[in-house]
Amino acid sequence: MIRVDNAIIMAAGTSSRFAPLSYEKHKAMVKVKGEVLIERQIEQLKDVCVPDIFVVTGYKSEQFDYLVEKYGVKLIHNSEYMNRNNNASIWAARDVLANSFVCSADNYFTENPYEIEVEDSYYAAEYSKGYTSEWCMTEDINGYINSVTIGGNKSWYMIGHTFWSKAFSNRFLSILRDEYLKEETKGKLWESIYVEHLDVLKMKIKKYSPGTIYEFDTLDELREFDESYLLDTRSNLIKRVANELCVPESDIVNVTSIKTESFEAVGFKFECQNGRYKYYYDSDTLEEE
Repeated sequence: MIRVDNAIIMAAGTSSRFAPLSYEKHKAMVKVKGEVLIERQIEQLKDVCVPDIFVVTGYKSEQFDYLVEKYGVKLIHNSEYMNRNNNASIWAARDVLANSFVCSADNYFTENPYEIEVEDSYYAAEYSKGYTSEWCMTEDINGYINSVTIGGNKSWYMIGHTFWSKAFSNRFLSILRDEYLKEETKGKLWESIYVEHLDVLKMKIKKYSPGTIYEFDTLDELREFDESYLLDTRSNLIKRVANELCVPESDIVNVTSIKTESFEAVGFKFECQNGRYKYYYDSDTLEEE
């Protein structure tokens, strides 16, 4: 068994699909069923006595400062969060990667998935009985992942945290060090780099029961899990739009972000009572499509 050295929670991204809540507050700071997402995860890690917890910040990094005093976590800043994908957060944490949980700050676990001793490197997964657009995995006779495809039927798919053994961490960092300065690497998820090197990056599937791990990509997905967000989104932007249209917040659905060519978020689109609208928050302008 491998004893866990630390946990690295990645919280640098802008989570633009979670618009407009993510414009006002980092997604990791959203309350779900009364608990702040990242606080719940930190407490679950502490419950199994993980020695050190690192949080990699970027977008709205100041919102994480209080965690140092409240939980004793250590913050690592990813200064490249706006022009690189999450491989930059792995690189930012390179000096502390060892026998490490590598986690996403926006996951919600209905039961504690962590342990202080782990058998081998793994990626958490749940099983889809039908089609899913998630990253689907197959395994060899020894339980190691041997293929990953985007989308699939009746498959184990990636969702939630991972565990990296020190050997896995060292191999991944060696590959990332060679590829980091390549222009094509900037936009890659660390998972994409992993999939390109399945022959040397050995990782198993850690299988969880359905309903154990949640990731809320959009406001609509959050509302399915926490119905309190139907009538109260905790978003001043949505409240402003709802007041202007004279509708309850629950009527505002299918929200998507509006970005400039440089990927700067400037507003959001949504449906309301069979109409489509655009709202630009910098100019406080509401338009019907």
